[in-house]
Formats: sequence, structure tokens, C-alpha cells
Amino acid sequence: MERKPQKICLVSFFVHEAFFIPLSQLREIILKISPESNSIITVSPELADKMIFDFKKDVVIIHKNKRHFVFRIINYFILNLKISWSILIKSKDVDSYLFFNETGLLLPMIIAKLRNKQTIWVLPSSHTKMIEHHRDFLNSISIYLQSLSFHIVDKIVLYSPRLISEWNLEKYRNKILISHNHYINNEKFKVTTCFSDRPFLIGYIGRLSAEKGVQNFVRALPAILNDTKGLRVLIGGDGHLKNSIQSVLQEEKLTDYVDLPGWVSNENYPKYLNQLRLLVLSSYTEGLPYTILEAMTCGTPVLATPVGAIPDIIIDGKTGFIMEDNLPECIAENVSRAMRSPNLDKIAENGRRFVEENFTFEKTTENWNRILNKLE
Repeated sequence: MERKPQKICLVSFFVHEAFFIPLSQLREIILKISPESNSIITVSPELADKMIFDFKKDVVIIHKNKRHFVFRIINYFILNLKISWSILIKSKDVDSYLFFNETGLLLPMIIAKLRNKQTIWVLPSSHTKMIEHHRDFLNSISIYLQSLSFHIVDKIVLYSPRLISEWNLEKYRNKILISHNHYINNEKFKVTTCFSDRPFLIGYIGRLSAEKGVQNFVRALPAILNDTKGLRVLIGGDGHLKNSIQSVLQEEKLTDYVDLPGWVSNENYPKYLNQLRLLVLSSYTEGLPYTILEAMTCGTPVLATPVGAIPDIIIDGKTGFIMEDNLPECIAENVSRAMRSPNLDKIAENGRRFVEENFTFEKTTENWNRILNKLE
């Protein structure tokens, strides 16, 4: 007798453009494995039309961000109540709740547990690591709530076993399962510009936020541009560091050598990647960034810090380049090393093949099928 797939309810936030692809792909994988599954998704008003929902079974909660900390606390409490109420209503049609966010949702997790449902927390990034680089009055509260969520949830899914120690999760090792929800659309991300035909251009594309280490990359630019004549730099993205980055470039008189196109749309993203000879990702913390996978699929070699699951993907000198840390001096030295590599085109090709072979929809779905089978 064929085993009936369990019904999953995916619970998540979608309040920033950067979350669209990870959430969309996880949702598609779950629906492939269990077509009767549904979602409780929180979205910002600006992004409400980005994702297609089945409103007969999916719950969409509109969430507006607040600036003042008092209203943020109230807003967050109301959001937890709304999600919890949705769980209470839908629980008879659900076997397991799959939470996908970095901070945890303590009250909804408790409600799901009280309804005798499996609770799985897919952790895309470390909230504790990220807030080390952001000053916020509510950080201590959010860390405490996250800690309680770790205790409440049945299982925790990480992208790599490396993250257990890196994110200080050893005490929860018996709950941890390893899988990722990444796969690459090879129709969209592919080589359209031969490596030898690309301009002498390196760059970074992503959020302009502190945890990404983009400020250190900018501080490394005087040494990089002085060492490699004729080089140009692209810094694509938007975020709260945009103005400070512009100020540094003006102070260092680098504006003629650095392009700042702003936020790069999903449609134009592959075109930008196909112009680069090197993508630099000098992050303090990561889970498994889509940026490196998409760049490698476009035949663009990546230089990155050894954080998160990145060392699982990038083998230094073979599928990309790893730098010891993200100090400006270290970034400059490694950019020079990468750009002077006699095998740069071959490394780019190795990286492309690695991602195309290991990050397919079929393989990722197979991994998640294995994860869900372990829960029964």
C-alpha cells in the first residue's frame, strides 16, 4: 500500500525582496512532495503580489514594519497572535508545521505543539550572528525568544553541519537535520558572456548591510585598484549602508572607478553576473547564499569568507577562492591572488559544473523527501 504523504503547513515571513527566492523554492519543494500542503505567509504590503497563493488553503497576513520600538513590540505580538489563530483553525488538516525564518515564532510553535503537531524549524541564517552588527534595543529580547524557540521545536534543519558549531547549536545536536532548499534555474542563470570576453570588472551584488562585510570590501578598494590597473568595480544593491559607501568612495576619489547601480532586479541579475570576472562576498555570517550559486552557474568565480555553508561549495583554487577573513588587507590580497590566477577561467568552469550537478530541483527535492520521512 502506497504511503500517503503527510500534510505540511509552511509558516514564514516574506517582508524583504531577498527572501522571495528562498521562500518560493522551499514552498515549491514542499508542494512537490506533498501537494495537499498549505502555507501561512506573512508579507509586507509592497511584496504582497510577488508570490502566487491558493487563497482556498493558504493564509496571507499583511505585515507593516514599524520604526518605534514600542509599536514594533505591539506589532510583533499581534503578528504572533494572527499566526497562532491560523494554526488553531487549520491544524486538523495539517500533520507538521515547517517554520522558515531566522528569529523563531515562539507562540505559534507552542500552539502547534499543543495541537500535537510536528514542528520543524528551517534556519536560513543566524539571528544572533546578524545582530552582532546591528544596534537595536530589542536584540536582547529577540535572542531570548529565539532560545526558547530552540527548546520548543521538535527538529531544526540547517544547510550544513558546519553551522552547528558556528552558530553555537551543539546543545540541540540531537534535533538537527541537514538539508538545503537551494536549486538553480539553469534557464535563467547560465553563461551568456564568455569569460574571456568580459570587461575587467569585479564586484559585489546584494544587501548593503553590515553583516555582509561590504564596508570592508569598499575599504579594500584603494589597494585593489592601485594594485590592478584598469580594473573597474561594481557594487550592486540597496540598504542602510548605501549613503556611507557613497561617502567613502567620494573621500577616496574612487567614484570614477566604481559603479553603484542600486538594487538589481531579478530580471537583470544574470546580466550583471555575466559581466563580472570575480564576485567578492566578504560576509561576517551566512547560511548558504544564493548569490554564490547563481554567480558560479553564470561562470563567474567567487571569492568569499569561510562562513556558513560556503566552504562546502567553494574549494580554494578549484571551484573558487576562500579568504581567511574579511579585513580590508586580506580582501585586497586575495582579490589580487584571484585575478592573477593563470587558471581563473578553468576555476570558473569547475564552479559552474559543481553547482549544475549538485543544485538541481530533483536532488533538492530528494533531500527534503528524506528529511520528511525521518519525521514520521
